Amino acid sequence: MPGTQPDFAGRSARDAVRRAVALLDVLLAEDPSPDSVAAVLVEYGEPRPQLSAREVAELRAAALELREVFAAPDAASAAEVLNALFAAYAGPPRLTAHDDNFGWHLHVDAADDGPWGAWLITSSALALATLLADRQTVPGGLCASPSCGKPFAHLGGGSPRRYCSSRCATRERVAAHRARLT
Repeated sequence: MPGTQPDFAGRSARDAVRRAVALLDVLLAEDPSPDSVAAVLVEYGEPRPQLSAREVAELRAAALELREVFAAPDAASAAEVLNALFAAYAGPPRLTAHDDNFGWHLHVDAADDGPWGAWLITSSALALATLLADRQTVPGGLCASPSCGKPFAHLGGGSPRRYCSSRCATRERVAAHRARLT
């Protein structure tokens, strides 16, 4: 069928949240490089961008704002943060296919060629809000390990997670066990 891009068909809010978490992981690290940020964008289906240091700084500032959604203690608090992000950055909803390079999908940023920071906030906030509305719970959290604190997404069923990975959970469980022994 002309105009369809099967490689990009079926993009979902979950995929956009996974991309947001991966970008936040890179952007919240100390001094992220343009190449490391571009690699994450490419991994999640974006065309290879040529990012400047200024654009990476803009994306990092956006990541710090998005981190507050993951830090929210409950759905109402997360919704409040998301609504504030929409009020500050979003425009009217619009459908775009990016010059037929991607399948049709929803955007709430101002333009396809807008600033990277606004794109990260609006695309991530839209996906996080969709998950919050669908599941009626916070769409993610921050790792409970004091040595980590990375954002993570709640994408599956089951009880809410406290840690970003099994590695952090195991490290904290072992530390608690050792503390009880002493």
